[in-house]
Amino acid sequence: MNAPLDVSETTLHDQVRDEGFAFVHGPHMRTMVEHLAPLSDWDAFVASWNALEPDTYLAATGRFRRRRHATFAASRFGRVEPRPHQAHFQTLTYNRLQGDIARWFEPVLPEIATGATMSAILDFCRDFFGGLSPEIGQWHVEVHQFRIEATAGAAGEPTPEGSHRDGVDYVLVLLVDRENIASGTTTIHAPDGRALGEFTLAQPLDAALIHDPRVFHGVTPVTPLDPAKASHRDVLVVTFRAA
Repeated sequence: MNAPLDVSETTLHDQVRDEGFAFVHGPHMRTMVEHLAPLSDWDAFVASWNALEPDTYLAATGRFRRRRHATFAASRFGRVEPRPHQAHFQTLTYNRLQGDIARWFEPVLPEIATGATMSAILDFCRDFFGGLSPEIGQWHVEVHQFRIEATAGAAGEPTPEGSHRDGVDYVLVLLVDRENIASGTTTIHAPDGRALGEFTLAQPLDAALIHDPRVFHGVTPVTPLDPAKASHRDVLVVTFRAA
């Protein structure tokens, strides 16, 4: 399922409401986000993925993931405000590998968390998800920077827990960068396991918009195109949950 480049935000609303997800091409995603504010620090935003710290909670070996985490609060028509750094917590219902653990990750760098690009992305999410659920007045927002690395001997696993839900209301998965990476296909499934769609986030700002209670999502392992060179897949994941 690929949304055309000129798809309207109303059409994306309809897709998420009716199907539980939508894929957005990077150029269109940039247009929608920049309608709110210019991505004036985009280069610094992308470069901040080079400063991510290892995910020490991974329950399996051979899967190398780096990340940072931040928490925000948002109101339906108000600002998205940073909150003090806190643990990320999921129950075993939603994460059978790392559930029921308060996981403390290094915080998103302050200049990135409050920078122009992050602010514009969060404002877009507030407006888009708020339009789908106007009855929700207050949101708990979490931001995750992920880098998945792969080598010739070990594929990188963006979702080692497999196809899953996050236990929130809405999810944005936004590609920031891919370097020397093959595969990494996003798959969408119904709760009964039926395949509903798949697509690959391949270009900067390619995005998935997901209604988490409706569908499961996962990403296939990634491998290096050239085994002799470094490889990574960088994504931003934003979750919105009714506060």
